[in-house]
Amino acid sequence: MTTTTAKAPAPDTARLFTPTTVAGLRLRSPFVMAPMTRLRSPGGVPTAGVAAYYRRRAAGGVGLVVTEGVYVGHSSAGHESAVPRLVPESAAGWRAVVEAVHAEHGLIFPQLWHLGSEREPVDGRAAWTPSGVREDGRPRGRAMTLTDIDDIVSAFAASARLAHGLGFDGVELHAAHGYLLDEFLWPATNRRTDRYGGPARDRSRFVAEIVAAVRAATAPDFPVAVRFSQFKERDYAARIADTPAELESVLAPIVTAGATLLHASSRRFWEPAFAGSPLNLAGWAKRLTGLPTITVGSVGLRRATLGPAADHPGSLAALAGRYRSGEFDLVAVGRALLANPSWVHDVAHGRHEQVVDYRKEQEDVFF
Repeated sequence: MTTTTAKAPAPDTARLFTPTTVAGLRLRSPFVMAPMTRLRSPGGVPTAGVAAYYRRRAAGGVGLVVTEGVYVGHSSAGHESAVPRLVPESAAGWRAVVEAVHAEHGLIFPQLWHLGSEREPVDGRAAWTPSGVREDGRPRGRAMTLTDIDDIVSAFAASARLAHGLGFDGVELHAAHGYLLDEFLWPATNRRTDRYGGPARDRSRFVAEIVAAVRAATAPDFPVAVRFSQFKERDYAARIADTPAELESVLAPIVTAGATLLHASSRRFWEPAFAGSPLNLAGWAKRLTGLPTITVGSVGLRRATLGPAADHPGSLAALAGRYRSGEFDLVAVGRALLANPSWVHDVAHGRHEQVVDYRKEQEDVFF
């Protein structure tokens, strides 16, 4: 590999590479490793290779690692056998992951996940969904009963309790991209007429109950992040809120329940969340709730966007400007870290020629 002399960050981006404290977390940098499904945990148990994978990114300068989505301990959570689970049977594997990241002075959250309607039928059991329909009204899975809801709340709490005991630094709840928790937030898939459906605040009740249960199962100061989005995997134009006021109604119960950090998932961090303001989704979440936020969305995918003179709304300089203005508190990097484990250090020291542009086939590489 070509080596170059390390340089100090450019003045306009320097703050992106300095330590920060957010939600009680002392981080070496504001950069977060975004969750990305890896399918490298046979039987739901992370291997030594998984531990090494996360360790490399922590060693490369990431302040906080958020793991790939991790199934909670319930049979309805997911069908992929190589997706990790956070259950007693996988505890030893996860302990090794935590220790590996901590050895590099990084922090780590597991992202707790339930697929909802995206779960494939297994052993004749249908997917669990809010209302038994897809967004277009076609039947999909079965509508969850109140007992089902209680069971899933308990499953998230149990996995969070285990995470706390294993030494994770917090947890993130996956309430984005059209999976179960997000399906409750989204009116297109939540057509319930009980206390979990209807107005935005009531659609948030399920997620808020999970947050409260996780808080009760861990500790008062244990960070609980919630990842949410407007877009879905099947519908990039989808929205859980059409106005800032509606978004506030969605988020307020989640904040009241005990969330400490909001991870606002967008496809492109520079795109405004609502007409009439340049604020992105993380910016609006912070303004409306007062909580610290993580922004994410196509950060650093192209080497050409990293230089100080890059003329693009998604450039590193533009990102740094938004960060300096206080629009958000942390920055999640996903796909750029697949081929560039040391992306943070390389960019911080101006080693842009060592950064590899993202390509789709990199998603199949694991090192």
